[in-house]
Amino acid sequence: MIHRELQKREAESNPIKIGASAIDWMGSGFVNAVSQVPGMEVSVIANADTAEAAEMYRLAGVPTDRIVETSHPGEANDAVRAAKFVVTEDLSLPSKVDDLDILTDVTWSPALGAQLAYSAIHNGKDVMLVNIEADVTVGPILKKLAAQAGVLYSVSSGDEPGCLIELYDFACSMGHEIITIGKGKNNPLDPSATPETVAESARRADKDPFQVSSYVDGTKTMFEMTCAANATGCRPMQAGMIGPEADLNTVSDIFALVEDGGLSRFPGNVDFVQGDAMAGGVFVTVRVEDKRIQDDLNYLKVGNGKYFTFFRPYHLWFLEAPISIARAVLHRQVWLEPLDRPVAEVVAVAKRDLQPGEVLDRFGGFTSFGRMVLADEAIRQNALPAGLTPAARMKRPLSAGEYLTWDDVDLDEESTVVSLRRQQDQAVLADA
Repeated sequence: MIHRELQKREAESNPIKIGASAIDWMGSGFVNAVSQVPGMEVSVIANADTAEAAEMYRLAGVPTDRIVETSHPGEANDAVRAAKFVVTEDLSLPSKVDDLDILTDVTWSPALGAQLAYSAIHNGKDVMLVNIEADVTVGPILKKLAAQAGVLYSVSSGDEPGCLIELYDFACSMGHEIITIGKGKNNPLDPSATPETVAESARRADKDPFQVSSYVDGTKTMFEMTCAANATGCRPMQAGMIGPEADLNTVSDIFALVEDGGLSRFPGNVDFVQGDAMAGGVFVTVRVEDKRIQDDLNYLKVGNGKYFTFFRPYHLWFLEAPISIARAVLHRQVWLEPLDRPVAEVVAVAKRDLQPGEVLDRFGGFTSFGRMVLADEAIRQNALPAGLTPAARMKRPLSAGEYLTWDDVDLDEESTVVSLRRQQDQAVLADA
């Protein structure tokens, strides 16, 4: 059992040592979560705001005199070996600290996640991303580079994709035919949402309005389901998915195949549902043709007929991530990894009319939102991956509702995430 192995490491004063790039409440939550796990610690935090990083440690109970600020690899190594905790503004530093077992990125930024992961792989360290946006944007190339370097690349447990892949494997391992994999959206979908329109709900939840807006406008859901699609091969039935209202009494019938009165046009699709009943959970709907197995599942109150839905009513995001980190370090197991060739993409859609010279803002902002489409459709339309939009500069006018294309923006070609995406697309096209 993982917890017993971790208890043993705790007793031996040999904790799993994690290096993390982390920001805001996500980073603070992750550091606090790890501090509760025996045999594991976040030893280095990289954050442009080192005061914020130090506060993460203090909130997790680390005394100030055990926190060391440095961007020098030698000093960081010495500090970690002395059981101290390092904060640094240098995102590449964690990959240069010899005693760290694994690195993670606990941010929303594909740019930060890609930079941390690439540096880790280049320096021979395993990577377990909490950042699914980075995986959707450049996961296949990171996986390829990690394999070449002999290290692990994975997305963590906890967010919907990590929870869903566990449920998907559970259903597949029983031999069931997968019809739909999906999530319950926490709020009604409104692609026009902005930080201003969600300001009050963000204030009540004590969350960043941009982050809350990215939930409401659907961008976060699109990234989550695209991450799951690219790990399983399941595909959306239409751009943006369908997103029907559903509860546990109706979801199996809703996602039955069309010939059986449902919405599913083919087995192996990915979608989401709206409504309070399944909000925050993940589900897998299967078709069972065997009459004996149908009867057994009926008796066990999983459902009726030949369609059944397995449902996990919660996901715990970064609070669960330590489980997958432990499995990676202790057993060399990945939790979720993308297929070599993506089946889906999150593309950028103009949220309002855009003008030349405008700089696109971050997810959930005022300028664009993400929509899930088939990867081949994204290539056909030359659509810009939503993961590359933050800080991109418009070159030409665009109307609200139109897809952004690669030709519409100037990108920082020196950035790690853009460079990796260029490599990834070249590899995909070469294999086509």
